[in-house]
Amino acid sequence: MSLIGPGEVVPAGELGRVHFIAIGGAGMSGIARIMLRRGIAVSGSDARDSALLRQLGDLGARVFVGHDAAHVGDADTVVVSTAIRESNPELVAARERGLRVLHRSAALAALMAGRRAVAIAGTHGKTTTTSMLTVALQHAGADPSYCIGGQLVTTGLGADEGTGDVFVAEADESDGSFLMYSPHVAVVTNVEADHLDNYGGFDMVKQNFARFVERIEPGGTLVAGADDPVAVGLAEHARARGLDVRTYGEAAGADLRVTGFTPRGLGSRFDIEGVGEVRLGVPGRHNALNATAAVAVAQALDLDAEAVRAGLAGFGGAMRRLERKGTAGGVEVFDSYAHHPTELTADLEATRDYLGEKAAAGGPAGRIVAVFQPHLYSRTRFFATGFGAALGLADVAVVLDVYGAREDPEPGVTGALVADAVPEGTRAVYAPVRDEVPAVVADLARPGDVVITLGAGDVTQLGPPILERLSAS
Repeated sequence: MSLIGPGEVVPAGELGRVHFIAIGGAGMSGIARIMLRRGIAVSGSDARDSALLRQLGDLGARVFVGHDAAHVGDADTVVVSTAIRESNPELVAARERGLRVLHRSAALAALMAGRRAVAIAGTHGKTTTTSMLTVALQHAGADPSYCIGGQLVTTGLGADEGTGDVFVAEADESDGSFLMYSPHVAVVTNVEADHLDNYGGFDMVKQNFARFVERIEPGGTLVAGADDPVAVGLAEHARARGLDVRTYGEAAGADLRVTGFTPRGLGSRFDIEGVGEVRLGVPGRHNALNATAAVAVAQALDLDAEAVRAGLAGFGGAMRRLERKGTAGGVEVFDSYAHHPTELTADLEATRDYLGEKAAAGGPAGRIVAVFQPHLYSRTRFFATGFGAALGLADVAVVLDVYGAREDPEPGVTGALVADAVPEGTRAVYAPVRDEVPAVVADLARPGDVVITLGAGDVTQLGPPILERLSAS
């Protein structure tokens, strides 16, 4: 899979009629929604029907289930993601007809043009930081346009057109497509080895983040995580280029330093030196850092600090980011998109804090039952040991087989690699048959426990059947 590099941005008004291949995905549907709100004619296809597909149809898009060359119709521009193969019949038709074919990042860049663009990048925390910032800016009266890689719990939307001049976008580094953007403000939360199937090694990951920082417009701002060594290096690089730089984190030298982090149920309170106390309704130290990044961006945009803090206090979370799915049989069930060892660690530590608080208040000594589905064969091969170590923070780890997504199976690469890497002290169960997992979890869980489904694949669909089996137990 080739990496997407910088390219010419076509103004949105020149795209004509736009057809999306795989329009039902979170990122593609968001871009399509904003185009529809701007009066651009949109059509699109997806392999299966979905609520997002139907929503776009209600907004005026022509949508199709299944892929067929005829679906391209009278489109002038065709938008694809990296996951679309050249053999897709709609893409083949577009190439044969000489239509403009844009990667989704180029389509998003077209929508961002002419706005004060804020691009949120980093290995971890992009979606939540983008979501927090969007809600905070809305509360402060900025009414931004936004495109997030997930959906806000409060509205169910991951993208929309606002009336203000700010455009907030999650910037995906996985395929290099964040190099399409030239933001006024950029955030780099942290930089770790990931997407090595594309990059080949960590050095190339770091080089691409440096190129991303170099694309910040003159006079713009970089907001960088002060607790991450690579982000700190990028901050130095940005200063040398004459950019405004604001660092945040728990490190002593951070411009916006986080202190006094205290878990409070499924939320927390903490202080930002020079700003004041911040309260959140979502758990975890990592979310305190994400919120502080949002505060730093708001400062760079000269927005009211009190309104921003109030907006963060009312932030209801993003879907699939430790999202509470329900309770049955005394067991709480949550869902998370975590699919990297660092992300699993952050979510499991936040859950451990939550259970500790409940126990201190006289509740049962609950356990963590982690239900993890590895995502991509390449990522499983690279990080199986790290996944196992992270799952050691749970009391019970149920490991599904690999969700291959765009990749073909690799001999010997299965979920068993992860289950075998879980350390002693945590019960590890390898459950390769997905449909049997709800029954397995219901047998393992007991009142007071927390079950978390973790992963970027279809593990997210297991919450309701797990709750159903728990109710019947």
